[in-house]
Amino acid sequence: MHTYSVIRSNRRSIALEIRPDRTLLVRAPYFASSAQIRSFVMSREDWIDQHLMRMKAREDARRLLPALTPDDIRKLGEKACADIPARIRHFAPLVGVTAGRVTIRNQRTRWGSCSAKGNLNFNCLLMLCPEPVRDYIVVHELCHRLEMNHSPRFWADVEAVLPDYRKPRRWLRENGGDLIARMEAGRRKDSGGRIST
Repeated sequence: MHTYSVIRSNRRSIALEIRPDRTLLVRAPYFASSAQIRSFVMSREDWIDQHLMRMKAREDARRLLPALTPDDIRKLGEKACADIPARIRHFAPLVGVTAGRVTIRNQRTRWGSCSAKGNLNFNCLLMLCPEPVRDYIVVHELCHRLEMNHSPRFWADVEAVLPDYRKPRRWLRENGGDLIARMEAGRRKDSGGRIST
C-alpha cells in the first residue's frame, strides 16, 4: 500500500494525484471517512504503479539527454535575441498591444512572463522548441498586456490570435521538462551557465 497525504475540501468526490516528486495526494470531501479514502487508494494501486513506472522511465531518459553547456546557452540566447523580438513585432499588432523592454534569460521555471509595465521576459530554451511553441509563448505573454490573469477572457484573447494554441501548449507540457533537465544537467557540471541578454 502506497503512503499518501489527504487534502479535504468542499468537493463531492475523491480524486488522486501523483505529484512531480512521486508522492501521492488524495483530494477528498469532508464527509469521506479514512476507510473510504484508504479503499479508494487501494483500488487504484495498479494505476499508481503504472504511472510511477512511467515517471521513473521518463526521469531515466532525461538523464541520458545531452547537457546544455554554458556556450550552448549563450548561443541560444543570441538566437533568441533575434527571433523573439521579431515574433513580438509580428504578433503585437494582432493582439492589439505594445510591448516594453524584452529580456532573454535561461530560466528554470518559466517560459515567459509579462510585468505590469509591459516588459516581457522569455526563456532562451524556446529556441529548442518548434516555431508554433515560440509563437504560442509570445502571444501568451502579449495577451497578458490585456489580462494579467488566466481567466476565460485571457484564453479567448489567445485563441483569437492562435486558434490552434492548445497543440503547442500541450507540446510544451509534454516536452518542456526535458529541455529544463538538459539545462539543469549543464548547471550541475558548470555553475557558470547563466546568461542575461
